[in-house]
Amino acid sequence: MKEDRRSPFRDAQTDRSTARGVPETPQSRSPSYKLAFADEDFLLRDELRPVRLQLELLKPEMLMAERQITSTIVMFGGARIPEPSQKHKARTQTLAELSQYYEEAREFARLMTEKSKESGCRENVIVTGGGPGVMEAGNRGAHEAGGCSIGLSIVLPHEQAPNLFVTPELSFNFHYFAIRKMHFLMRARAITIFPGGFGTMDEMFESLTLIQTGRMGRVPFLLFGRAFWEKVINWEALADAGTISAEDLDLFRFVDTAQEAVEIIENWEPAPPRDTIPGR
Repeated sequence: MKEDRRSPFRDAQTDRSTARGVPETPQSRSPSYKLAFADEDFLLRDELRPVRLQLELLKPEMLMAERQITSTIVMFGGARIPEPSQKHKARTQTLAELSQYYEEAREFARLMTEKSKESGCRENVIVTGGGPGVMEAGNRGAHEAGGCSIGLSIVLPHEQAPNLFVTPELSFNFHYFAIRKMHFLMRARAITIFPGGFGTMDEMFESLTLIQTGRMGRVPFLLFGRAFWEKVINWEALADAGTISAEDLDLFRFVDTAQEAVEIIENWEPAPPRDTIPGR
């Protein structure tokens, strides 16, 4: 969307169109003649990495700001968790059993989006990684509620398109994991973690670390599936060893159902960022 400009100078789009129409000569065909901002090969040079980092931060930020999205509900979770009707295709019996969390994610997103619609899809908008599994369930629940949702995809070595339930105008694609993670948390009013693997744990621990160290304010931090998370991570052992403090175990809560999670978020008392780190 081309916005009104206050500047009296010619805009970049006009000059790009003009430059494309110049007569072909050895000089105009040379890569050096291309306008820098319209030269993809130039923008992909290693020296331009700082510019690309800035662009990946700026593009989604501008598009979400244009839609006046002020807060999001983050949903992290495994890409391999199937919906219940497909659990017979799961690679392991455990994955098949975890399909219940596909439905919980779907229901949670539906419930949160019913409330989000009241703000015109500006507050508490569901955001996922845009892929399959739990991510698909989150976008699907929002879609079924008649609302919008965000998908923050990442380019992977294997071909993968966004799931079909992401709102198309809010479907973003990233090269840099770090910038993608920033967009997950910049507007986060709550963070939910469903069963998953390395990627889910990476996102969970990085988010927890930001809250633990006071780099981010306290928000509801909800781990779906107590049995799963207590089996794969010995939280108490971390506290007993002193590598985290006992108070750090209060930074998150376990839930098993969508309704539990919604109630915690709705009754959450805002808390400022930590100004000290217990146990240090």
